[in-house]
Amino acid sequence: MGDEEARGADRRDGSLDRRSFLSWSWRALGVALVVEAGWTSYDLLNPPASGNLGGLVDAGPVDEYLTEGTVQYFLDGRFYVTQYRGGLRALYQKCPHLGCRVPFCDSSGQFECPCHGSVYNLIGEYLRGPAPRGMDRFPIQIKGDHVFVDTSTVIQGPPRGTLQGPGPSTGPSCLNQGAPAPGGSTEGASA
Repeated sequence: MGDEEARGADRRDGSLDRRSFLSWSWRALGVALVVEAGWTSYDLLNPPASGNLGGLVDAGPVDEYLTEGTVQYFLDGRFYVTQYRGGLRALYQKCPHLGCRVPFCDSSGQFECPCHGSVYNLIGEYLRGPAPRGMDRFPIQIKGDHVFVDTSTVIQGPPRGTLQGPGPSTGPSCLNQGAPAPGGSTEGASA
């Protein structure tokens, strides 16, 4: 009991014994860890807008979109602006299948996903592949003589079967150059 009396004496004079000090240290470290985990989780779930994604992006003068079939890519906003029959569309670069960036193929005149082969026409409507729908879009506003794209609002792409834009490709596909197209056909592949 001499040790117990010594510990009691240490506590009465205001000092902490080793066991109490370690106990309080572990509790403080545990609280700090929980706070850090909460902070990190918040940052991951609420990322700041990068570049111009999430805001209004100036896509240039309306005069740049007078030619039928115009396609312009905007890296900062991660979208394309296309013109078809006088109408402008802002298409999100992200494939609705698994999120790959979908480039525009100049030779076929279509958007072709290199990851899994989904193909979309000039205005982002689904043509073929595993994608569940057409390319998602952003709203467009024309202010004065400039086109503005609101990247803070994503509009879900048109469902499969919707086809108001161009259908067949205008030339060879950019996918699988020199290899048979899916299904064993060589249609659309270059020799």
